[in-house]
Amino acid sequence: MTAEEVLSVLALLRRAGADVWIGGGWGIDALIGEQTRDHRDLDLMHRQDQEPAVVAALAVAGYAETLDQRPVRFVLTSPSGRELDLHPLVFAADGSAVQASFEPDRPFPYPASGFVTGHVAGVRVPCLSAAQQVYFHQGYTPSPRDLHDMAQLRRAFKIATHF
Repeated sequence: MTAEEVLSVLALLRRAGADVWIGGGWGIDALIGEQTRDHRDLDLMHRQDQEPAVVAALAVAGYAETLDQRPVRFVLTSPSGRELDLHPLVFAADGSAVQASFEPDRPFPYPASGFVTGHVAGVRVPCLSAAQQVYFHQGYTPSPRDLHDMAQLRRAFKIATHF
């Protein structure tokens, strides 16, 4: 997934009136303001009530659903094999949100402060905060990509991470 593809997907969703935030590796690179590694997919958080608009807009661009783990997440794949990992969020009046988890009693919280902006290829984009990224990178054995991403957050923001 290239920076140009990320910006193209964001522009498409913006035109559809959908609010999305970049998470995962691209989200960390957006916070840092530069691409630090290759990315196999793009993680996007979206408003659950806007999901029909998100799916319809991406379908026009050729994306089709290839994995359904709703309400936690689902994956759309382009004809060229590019993957979008979509995470539905339910927002509260105060700007915070929750995402369902595979453990129904333990949804993922998103404080209002977890929604920030960063830059992809010099373009300002909505993304998740460094603290929110660290929160999601815990409780599992990290991959080499995860280790790289957390090292980037430590370097750029001088914050503690779990690994």
